Amino acid sequence: MELADQTPKFSTNRLMGKVAVITGGARGIGAATAKVFAENGAHVVIADILDELGTTLADSIGGRYIHCDVSNESDVESAIQLAITWKGQLDIMFNNAGISGPDGSITNLDMNQLNSLLSVNVNGIVHGIKHAARAMINGGRGGCLGSHAYSMSKEAIVGLARTTACELGAYGIRVNCISPHGVPSEMLVNAYRKFLKKVDMKGEEVSEIIAERGSLLRGRCGRFEDVAQAALFLASDDAGFITAHNLVMDGGYTSASTSMSFIYH
Repeated sequence: MELADQTPKFSTNRLMGKVAVITGGARGIGAATAKVFAENGAHVVIADILDELGTTLADSIGGRYIHCDVSNESDVESAIQLAITWKGQLDIMFNNAGISGPDGSITNLDMNQLNSLLSVNVNGIVHGIKHAARAMINGGRGGCLGSHAYSMSKEAIVGLARTTACELGAYGIRVNCISPHGVPSEMLVNAYRKFLKKVDMKGEEVSEIIAERGSLLRGRCGRFEDVAQAALFLASDDAGFITAHNLVMDGGYTSASTSMSFIYH
């Protein structure tokens, strides 16, 4: 017996005239989103590697389909270009495509399989945001206060600490990480030099800036010793019941940070 479609209908034309690209849009969450977007007035480009399913769905909602492997940057760029050619604009980019990764212990993780996973689940998102942003700002290039690539690499550490803590806890092994900011390391000083265009900037000057504006603790910046003491604590038996924890040491600087699930304009 086939069950009736229980999906609620909320057609309110909230996306009337907007143009959307949905990666992984041929089935599952992507397909459901494509239908809802179309029901609400959007013009939808479905980008996927499932050509038959994607084409059929696109035809049914008055949209367009394009073969797109998100691990290939040029494929993602082509999907966005299709939206521009078709309707002259891009308003919404839903980076939905993803694959599952290798299972098993951290001790025998296959690095080739990991790289294949990251090429889709991380690089694919970067490709989408990069080229969608270019389209949304009419081909221009924005400015940045920091490194997106560096931030992604550090965010990965937090997730890895949590998952490995789950596995290794069975052996009495704890896994934690430390996320410092406001410590005038050479890396941070160089970042300030680039941002402020002051090549001769000294560490002391960066410390003063952090103490005044880069911390909720006025008059206080981070010190190397602060991180060392945190590492000592986590490594000691004093932290014997602490695992899967990210110890943020930034004077409150990043406490209001947010994440982005998809980009829209």
